[in-house]
Amino acid sequence: MSTPTIVVVGHGMVGQRFLEALAERGVTERARVVVLCEEPRPAYDRVRLTSYFDGRTPEDLSLVEPDFMARHSIELYLDDPAETVDRAARTVTSRAGRVFPYDTLVLATGSYPFVPPVPGKDATGCFVYRTIEDLLAIEEYAMTARTGAVVGGGLLGLEAAGALKGLGLDTHIVEFAPRLMPVQVDEGGGAALLRTIESMGLTVHTGVGTQEVTTDAAGTVTGMALSDGSALDTDLVVFSAGVRPRDQLARDAGLTVGERGGIAVDAQCRTSDPAVFAIGECALASDGRVYGLVAPGYEMATTVADLLAADRARPDGSGFTGADLSTKLKLLGVDVASFGDAHGAAPGCLDVVYSDAQAGVYKKLVVDGEGTLLGGVLVGDADAYGMLRPLTGSVPPVPAAQLVLPAGLGAPAAMGPESLPDEAVICSCHNVTKGAICACSSLPEVKKCTKAGTGCGSCVKVIGQLLAASGNGPADKGLCGCFPYTRSELYEIVRTLRLTSYAALLDGHGRDGARGGDGCEICKPAVGSIIASLAPALGMSGYVLDGEQAALQDTNDHFLANIQRNGSYSIVPRIPGGEITPEKLIVIGEVARDFGLYTKITGGQRIDLFGARVDQLPLIWTRLVDAGFESGHAYGKSLRTVKSCVGQTWCRYGVQDSVKMAIDLELRYRGLRSPHKLKSAVSGCARECAEARGKDFGIIATANGWNLYVGGNGGADPRHADLLAQDLSDAELVRLIDRFLMFYIRTADRLERTSAWLERIEGGLDHVRDVVVHDSLGLCAELEGLMAAHVDGYRDEWAETINDPERLRRFVSFVNAPDAPDPSVKFVPERDQVKPDLVFLTLEGANAR
Repeated sequence: MSTPTIVVVGHGMVGQRFLEALAERGVTERARVVVLCEEPRPAYDRVRLTSYFDGRTPEDLSLVEPDFMARHSIELYLDDPAETVDRAARTVTSRAGRVFPYDTLVLATGSYPFVPPVPGKDATGCFVYRTIEDLLAIEEYAMTARTGAVVGGGLLGLEAAGALKGLGLDTHIVEFAPRLMPVQVDEGGGAALLRTIESMGLTVHTGVGTQEVTTDAAGTVTGMALSDGSALDTDLVVFSAGVRPRDQLARDAGLTVGERGGIAVDAQCRTSDPAVFAIGECALASDGRVYGLVAPGYEMATTVADLLAADRARPDGSGFTGADLSTKLKLLGVDVASFGDAHGAAPGCLDVVYSDAQAGVYKKLVVDGEGTLLGGVLVGDADAYGMLRPLTGSVPPVPAAQLVLPAGLGAPAAMGPESLPDEAVICSCHNVTKGAICACSSLPEVKKCTKAGTGCGSCVKVIGQLLAASGNGPADKGLCGCFPYTRSELYEIVRTLRLTSYAALLDGHGRDGARGGDGCEICKPAVGSIIASLAPALGMSGYVLDGEQAALQDTNDHFLANIQRNGSYSIVPRIPGGEITPEKLIVIGEVARDFGLYTKITGGQRIDLFGARVDQLPLIWTRLVDAGFESGHAYGKSLRTVKSCVGQTWCRYGVQDSVKMAIDLELRYRGLRSPHKLKSAVSGCARECAEARGKDFGIIATANGWNLYVGGNGGADPRHADLLAQDLSDAELVRLIDRFLMFYIRTADRLERTSAWLERIEGGLDHVRDVVVHDSLGLCAELEGLMAAHVDGYRDEWAETINDPERLRRFVSFVNAPDAPDPSVKFVPERDQVKPDLVFLTLEGANAR
């Protein structure tokens, strides 16, 4: 029997989900699968497309695991779309001339941006907002533009407007409908959204259309003429006025398409040709709708995969006959959600509305006469979305008014997601129920086994609440087996009782079985960090290698350097703000040359030196300290760097001196021990060259001062920092950062970055703002005092080390042979530098065994 061939045309989000579904069902093991992709890169997360402008790379957005295609023997052809389909011969011909026979053809061609047929639409400076390539082109063109306009005020239009604003352009939004997001929100929600967006400095034109894009003699955009007779000066235009199904390939092949577009399919997503299927935005579903959301596309993908896996329809006859259009997004930082009958189209329905124009919050629930929840709109505060959407079609256990009123304005709604029935769908992207989620024991298990939480992400919070509620009894919140207290509680004990030793803390406040013991590898570094951060206020030196403190440190702190994979160490001198003199550059070069070190310029605007033996560390640092360098604390859970752009001193776009501010901040917070590492950056204008919004605390210059953002993070789990305060003076900025950092150090868990802390702490950003900006807890004077003590008590650890013979005694490879270097630390040449001799390490390991 010959191997059947499945040809998939299109490799977007739905196409990739279809491939995953085939692999999960074992179809790829018995069929040849060929994928023709129009774009030059594999499937990526189009839902989070705008996060590219927040620092995520195209690789970060990829939905395809590096070895997925090879592991499942899937043939992927990039930048080679299907050109023709010969249904009689059952072949597909690609643009490159490749001809692929098929037994089953799956069309996942998606949609294309609709560009209104107005004069000038093809001028230089006009773009659409659909692919990564579109974003790259917009980013490049925006470098020479000052004003941008987005045609379309829907979901993608608002994201495009946010991107233009983030690129430093004066931004306009032109929407033909009388309100923004007309499909998702009603008049009240649109009004709340409008007020909030205009408060951000964007200009919104609703109820008008684009008549013409005006150009200069060279055909470059200069402005727009609007339908109300007004004109708009702009250098760049982004069309985001909706999408249309990409059905031309199907039309040319003679397949049935809808009157207004879309490839007609039945409940099994089969077209008018039994051998051809269509899924995603290109398909006209059996209910007569084209679905532009990813969740319905995923359901179509699994429907076809089920059929191909079983070679027949699902046993229960189910298929794709329609989908939930509920959605929750954060647009320009504003939470917007709608679900069910959001516009109240059902006969006899009633609205329950809460509106706070000053706060930009609008909530509306639609119910019938019996109290059944039919739908709703949430703008400005969509925290309840995850609980409300699964309740649609049922009578909530509390009156609808209690579900929209904020705490304090009515009786609290004593309910949470645990009150939902097991059949309630929690993750609409992957159609996962509460029962399936509660059968798992952790969020990673939920994601692995059900895929819930891996789509748009709006259900993750509810998943966490369900997992917590399904536990067997209250969880032990203790830091470890030695202490019944959390890290923040231990901080308060140390601060209040002025304890200066780990032994005193363990003996007085440890668990019964741990008192009098040695502790563990979890609590010792955590307590060591707490004592170090409070040392100046407790009257201690703060030097982490003195006395008992030395025994609490992990390997890196133990030698004030990061250990590398071959047992050598790295040297990272502090370069505040990334500014360095030629003389200091020469010193670094000479040290690297004399000690044979590998040198690397890092993303944190520093120069790292790798390959030092432990006995060489004091010698190297003696030369660096003599040249004016200090420890960069790359080894500690403390401030790493404060990056900067060149600011107004050199850059024609700069509005403040970002370099000076970065240097001042780095010197102020150097050596500050914290629950996790701290990173910062200062950008001299809204173009954000220093990537401040990806940092624990980031500063962006404005014409009126500085905006302070907090809780950002890059790395494996990136998070965009949130705006804490804006248009601050230099003194106001420093004061708020002082308070923020000390409040974080005081309340965060062990190894908890500011990003995770901000999302975990009760009340989130609003609570943190109340505490550090408005002094709601009366702590600000104390927080400022703790920071002042740190600043006054700071001493460079390496300068103190090299000047104390007793402290230098620890920097040896072998205690019984202090002058002998470690023979296992070897190197080989590479690219005119050195690298660890991993072959030697492998042989040594084999001999040891």
